[in-house]
Amino acid sequence: MRIPAAGVTLEADLKDGERGLVIFAHGSGSSRRSPRNRQVAAALRDRGFGTLLFDLLTPDEDLEDARTARSRFDIPLLAERLSAVVEWARTRPVGVFGASTGAAAALVTAAARPQDVAAVVSRGGRPDLAGEALAVVRAPTLLIVGGRDLDVLSLNERAAARMTAEKAIVVVPGAGHLFAEPGALEEVARLAGDWFARHIKG
Repeated sequence: MRIPAAGVTLEADLKDGERGLVIFAHGSGSSRRSPRNRQVAAALRDRGFGTLLFDLLTPDEDLEDARTARSRFDIPLLAERLSAVVEWARTRPVGVFGASTGAAAALVTAAARPQDVAAVVSRGGRPDLAGEALAVVRAPTLLIVGGRDLDVLSLNERAAARMTAEKAIVVVPGAGHLFAEPGALEEVARLAGDWFARHIKG
């Protein structure tokens, strides 16, 4: 399907569920076809959640970004697009799952739309890139980091210290930035499912 968002049209894959909707914001250089996000989304659907995976960039923007890597770090742009998608989906309870730079966009969106975003989960994310929005976020936020991803863990700890909302950092032992190790992504899906089940009502 296609979703109009902030002056562009974004490609999306929507699957409904009975427990609210989880919107995925992919990370640097990725897309709605990210196999890692799709694996987590499938696990969330098994628990009754609807999922929406969408491209933060248009095809032309994606080609340009492949050359310059500029748009993937444009957090205001990514958050503007994500916020428009949340607005489109606001008739149902919404959680946001963000990976890498998508986590920063998720937190900026949550800060801007406190009535619409019920919970946020970050996988290997860069919440530090959310900047001043961190102190404004009201949505309960779970930060999942690989135990071997030490630089990102440090950035997550510093970002969490700036947040006043309910938050938690969970370290997956032995996992790297992409959670490619056996069982690591399954643990991410379990943690995310538990967090969303706790905080998304309806």
